[in-house]
Amino acid sequence: MAGRLLGVDASRVTTTQPTGTEHYACQLIRHLIALDQANRYRLYFNAPPPEGLFPDLAHVEERVIPFPRLWTHLRLSLEMLQAPPDLLFVPAHVLPLIRPRRTVVTVHDLGYLYYPEAHTPFARWYLDISTRWNARVATLILADSVATQRDLVRFYGTPLDKIRVVYPGPGQELSPARDPEALARVRQRYGLPARYMLYVGTLHPRKNLERLVQACHRLCQGYPGPLLPHLVIAGKKGWLYEALYRQIGLLGLQGRVHLPGYVPQEDLPALLSGAQAFLLPSLYEGFGLPVLEAMACGVPVICSNVSSLPEVAGDAALLVDPLDVQAITDAMARLLAHDTLRQELVERGLAQAARFSWLRCAQEALAVLEQAASASF
Repeated sequence: MAGRLLGVDASRVTTTQPTGTEHYACQLIRHLIALDQANRYRLYFNAPPPEGLFPDLAHVEERVIPFPRLWTHLRLSLEMLQAPPDLLFVPAHVLPLIRPRRTVVTVHDLGYLYYPEAHTPFARWYLDISTRWNARVATLILADSVATQRDLVRFYGTPLDKIRVVYPGPGQELSPARDPEALARVRQRYGLPARYMLYVGTLHPRKNLERLVQACHRLCQGYPGPLLPHLVIAGKKGWLYEALYRQIGLLGLQGRVHLPGYVPQEDLPALLSGAQAFLLPSLYEGFGLPVLEAMACGVPVICSNVSSLPEVAGDAALLVDPLDVQAITDAMARLLAHDTLRQELVERGLAQAARFSWLRCAQEALAVLEQAASASF
């Protein structure tokens, strides 16, 4: 495959507040171009990227092709028609209507099929049609987990041998932050108390945050007040987030639940490291990268026992039924009451997080790109 031109849709990495899929695209592209010197890369942007987003490498070309609406299917399609690469890789979106014969796309999750009510009607329609399109036309597919791989086979009839499971990893910058001053600065920046349990992610119904707030309310009823950590729900507002705010108000938890909004990547290590526990009670996750990020920072984790989360967490977290508020409450109380359990989960979590890395992800993804680029039709 030496000397081939690999095109990459990098349009999702220029957002000022990246979430899971944007972070995935940025980290994977960054590690791919550093790892693979044998091929040329052309990165397609719909807006100029921030200076220094990717290293200045001789085998990498940045192509900025602005367009006001329907950038993928109109502007990127035109680019594929006029100057197609040997292969197009789309790590965080949908393949354009016009594309090279050889393509690779990442499918992150199919949670909208399990919990359609957690999405707006338009979001459900778009996620279904775009994922169905990706599954049908891509040469090969990257899936974040075995759970996503199985869902593609189950719901869209995608041939199993067309899907490759390639796990993401936590960032190298994520490690336990021990400096008391750094921890205090982050708490002060977001107005947080000294003791808190933490969720980080977008605020929308599939994250199951209303039940998490209910569990916090139940915990308040039976745990000594001064020792009870507050609940911090950090992340930007997604679709249908209003019910979470109503729940907090109905339960009278305005002083107990903190909503600091979006937290940039540079503050994440200290925010995670200062938490008593990390909580991810999601109804569905295609991978659940925040679980590994918390483990890498030495924080004990409570997460759901569904979809990909048991894959990611292994034996290093307390797994709970996300539909059972009392189970979530009991896991929180158990973790707060048993220092030995906390320490055991911290040690297991550090070991579990070390099994995943962006370098390994890039190595395995590159092998898939090579296989797709060499495919015969």
